[in-house]
Formats: sequence, C-alpha cells, structure tokens
Amino acid sequence: MVGFAAGGPTDVVARAFADHASRALGQPFVVDNKPGANTILAAQAVASAPADGYTLLFGATNHTMIPGLYAGQVKFDAVKSFKPLCTVATSPTVLVVGQALPVKSLADYMARARKEPGRLSAGTAGVGSSGHFATEMFARANSLQLNHVPYKGAAPVVTDLVGGQLDSSFATLGSVLPQIKSGKLTALAVASPKRSSLLPDVATFAEAGGGNYSADAWYGLLAPAGLDEATTQQLERVARDFVQSPAATDKLRGLGLDADATCGAAFASQVGREVVTYTQIARDLDLKAD
Repeated sequence: MVGFAAGGPTDVVARAFADHASRALGQPFVVDNKPGANTILAAQAVASAPADGYTLLFGATNHTMIPGLYAGQVKFDAVKSFKPLCTVATSPTVLVVGQALPVKSLADYMARARKEPGRLSAGTAGVGSSGHFATEMFARANSLQLNHVPYKGAAPVVTDLVGGQLDSSFATLGSVLPQIKSGKLTALAVASPKRSSLLPDVATFAEAGGGNYSADAWYGLLAPAGLDEATTQQLERVARDFVQSPAATDKLRGLGLDADATCGAAFASQVGREVVTYTQIARDLDLKAD
C-alpha cells in the first residue's frame, strides 16, 4: 500500500521493490496506490489489516510526522500500530544556496545568519514538510534564526533559488541534484550520519560544524503490528537482497537516492525517535497540516 499517487518517488521505489519481491517470493507483489490526507488513508488501511504479511505499507519519513501534524485526528498510532521491517532507500537532506548568496561554506552561512538574525530565507516544500522540520532542527541545534518561506511543493523552491529570489533551502537531494551538478546551486552540507554516495565531496553537518543530527528522508516497509517472526525475517531478507542488487542501486541512484537497509530493531528505534522529535517541534511551533 502506497499513500501517494502513481509516478512519484515513493511509488517508483515501491514498484521497483515489488518487482524484486515478486521474483524472490515467487508470487505477485502488487502496489496499491491509496493517496490522500498526507498518506493517512494508506496507513489506516494497513494498520487495520490482518498481520499476515499480505498487506504492507510502503511508507516514507512523513509517516513519523503524522502524530505531530494531526494530533488527535487519526485512528492509529504511528509507532504501536505498525511493525517496521526495513528501509530500502534514503534521500539525504542537503542545504543548498543559490548563486546570488555570496557564501561558499556552511561556516559562512552560519556566520551570516548570526550577523543578521531572521534575514536569511530558507524555502521548503510547505509547512510541516520534511524540509521545514530539517530547517527548524538545524536552527535549534545552532541557536540560529532563519526566515522560513513555505511553498506549495519543491519545484517552485528550486526555481526561486536558481532565480535569486530565495537564499537557501533544506531540500531532499533528489529534488536539487541536477542543479547542484550543473553549478546553479551550491551544496553546503548534508544532514546525514555519513556522506552521500551521490555527493561524496560534500561534508555532513557534523563534519562542517553544523550539529550532529540527521534529517534523512527514508523509504521503507512497515507491517501491521503483530506480524510473526518468520514472515518478518523473510520480508527483511527480501529487502536486504533488493538493496544489495546492482539493478536496484542503479535505479535508486537515478532518483537521487542512496540504497539503505536499516531493519528490525534499528528501524523501529529510528521511527520512535523521529516521532518524538517531530511531534515536539510541531507542538512548539503550533504546526497543523494544511
């Protein structure tokens, strides 16, 4: 079950995984798109399904933002109603600046932000988006004030960055990689525990002195809570094999994603941490979904 329309990044990754799983398991693995309500409809359908391994949620990072943005409005628990199985890909969040802003390093950017609190604009795909949370996490970690500018989607953010109407953006790497490669945008740092294989020369925030935090966007599999251990291990094995296959790696790189299999307890712990972090930020800023 995918909570986005066909053709988007989550759907494309889900279909690549489904093709692999069908071959590995010797049975059809069908992608069912159920878009709407910021993936809540799909998540609710999976949370309510039998825990037999035949209905899974192919989700993304926004799953862990739902509790904060929709407090009291959903019928499932983003942690307790699901059993996280494995991630299959991550999209690093990268801080990029346009050529109109005369900074060439994260240190320069932070110095400018401290000199002129609230002046540097940071565009994101919208209020409550992953970029919005990443912006706030960076600002808090470094005691900075940035001018958050929410847009309706990622495309206009990139347009205004290139055009000089916007100073910076905490963006998913896939949405800005072509502009970085062409020199229209400059990548200052990635908000990941390690450097991205797609931008090996760009430091992490920790390496560049911007705080040790991660704001990766992940794509992965979650089952209804209560899935038995044998089925869990089988699906985790399929996910790991998918991530290690050259065809999958090439497919993911073409989307601006890094192959990554974080499974079992590690993935569950990550989901739990993110829910706590994003819910607290949403409360502090009184964020509500549009």
